[in-house]
Amino acid sequence: MIDEAAIATRYGALSAALDERSRRLLLGAEARAAGRGGQAAVARATGASAATIRRGLAELGEPAPERGRVRRPGGGRKRTVERDPTLRRDLEALIEPTSRGDPESPLRWTTKSVRRLAAELGRQGHRVSYRIVGELLHELGYSLQANRKTLEGTSHPDRDAQFGHLNAAVQLQLSLGQPVISVDTKKKELVGPFRNGGKELRPKGDPERVLMHDFVIPELGRASPYGVYDLAANEAYMSVGTDHDTAAFAVESIRRWWQTMGAPLYPAAERLLVTADGGGSNGYRVRLWKRELQKLADETGLEIAVCHFPPGTSKWNKIEHRLFSAISQNWRGKPLVSHEVIVKLIAATTTRTGLRVRSALDENAYPAGVSVSDADMDTLYLRPDAFHGEWNYSLLPRLMLPQE
Repeated sequence: MIDEAAIATRYGALSAALDERSRRLLLGAEARAAGRGGQAAVARATGASAATIRRGLAELGEPAPERGRVRRPGGGRKRTVERDPTLRRDLEALIEPTSRGDPESPLRWTTKSVRRLAAELGRQGHRVSYRIVGELLHELGYSLQANRKTLEGTSHPDRDAQFGHLNAAVQLQLSLGQPVISVDTKKKELVGPFRNGGKELRPKGDPERVLMHDFVIPELGRASPYGVYDLAANEAYMSVGTDHDTAAFAVESIRRWWQTMGAPLYPAAERLLVTADGGGSNGYRVRLWKRELQKLADETGLEIAVCHFPPGTSKWNKIEHRLFSAISQNWRGKPLVSHEVIVKLIAATTTRTGLRVRSALDENAYPAGVSVSDADMDTLYLRPDAFHGEWNYSLLPRLMLPQE
């Protein structure tokens, strides 16, 4: 007769001190020692399932796993993202049009709650809980936050419509295999032994000495880093200018990107889409910007389409959190003592997603205050879009002008 009370006593005394596999082995050993009817008796005495006891019996004859391992390699329930390979991609697609980011921080955040995202993913056929959505957002660098007043002035009534128009234009351009770039000027930097925010590893008690004041050193001046970020290739070109940040400097940076990186990567390109802020050297009201883009279109034979972000929304520009934040992280705590140091630090910037950056110094003169007359504007082959033509327009090579 099998003494089930003794089995229960032994199991109760030992189970709390055993891991998952050891408990199965104990159950299997008790069933084997009990003989005929042992599995049923052990199940009644311990409350363990018959399947667990059978598994323990089978494992008694198997070699012990490597030290510290409880399950066999590959054992255990698969993560949802492993069982559903399109989940992460579809989640990012839902977030992307409304994602926001601080240009000086890698943190991104979204205005959509995890429950709403989970519900939308469910409508797309994914079996996912809001908790899993929260975990994935954390892995992707997102955080759900409260509203914060960061915009100056009132929002344009067509702000959201312009975001939708811009996003659709980008997606169409990428689907056709044509280049899309995000452009902007990073914060101008004083050149010299000035304090740079952040910390860097140094011998204890020996911080790098920098100037106490932040006055411009005339012979060094300031650096104007202008970036061109390729959305599809995750590559960027950064011109470090020594003169004024003008529209001519901005377009020259795009020209250099095209000559060194864009043309080799897109040999069959016919159209270039530029996404830019609404103000600054590449603002939609800047005539010099459009005139210089016309010159670039004539030189390259490309149709150059431009979509501007609505006023007050520059932080939504991709280049801000895909390039500028990475540069700020890379050179934190390092004094920018010369233009050459700035170029090298920018070129050394990488990210876990494979960002590649090329940088060069631009010492050309770009005088401020250059005016473009109405007559000059009339010579441009400028084609406004039907929706907000001041924000969305194309400059075509003048060789394509219809002959009269």
